[in-house]
Amino acid sequence: QVQLVESGGGLVQPGGSLKLSCAASGFTFKSVTMTWVRQAPGKGLEWVSTINRGGDSTDYADSVKGRFTISRDNAKNTLYLQMNSLKPEDTAVYYCAKFPYQSNPRGQGTQVTVSS
Repeated sequence: QVQLVESGGGLVQPGGSLKLSCAASGFTFKSVTMTWVRQAPGKGLEWVSTINRGGDSTDYADSVKGRFTISRDNAKNTLYLQMNSLKPEDTAVYYCAKFPYQSNPRGQGTQVTVSS
């Protein structure tokens, strides 16, 4: 059974940083492309970033490119999202999921709030 547990969210001022983690279990993590998505209040799911199995190929939404960095530690079955230069429009619940996120379960999410 796939289990994904996101953590690391919180309240941060504009311009600040956070690092999200996603602990994965119930599947062979190192064999799966992984994705971060987010959902802002009153909006639909938005794709944020994807990383391939080996961690050597990444892709980002234009809205986060240059500010966010996705990474993974296959030995620890953990996915990360380093978020820098945060903006109020980054406020959302962040989820990790197997690729493609549209047809795979997500974790419970972690809330990120960017506000002064």
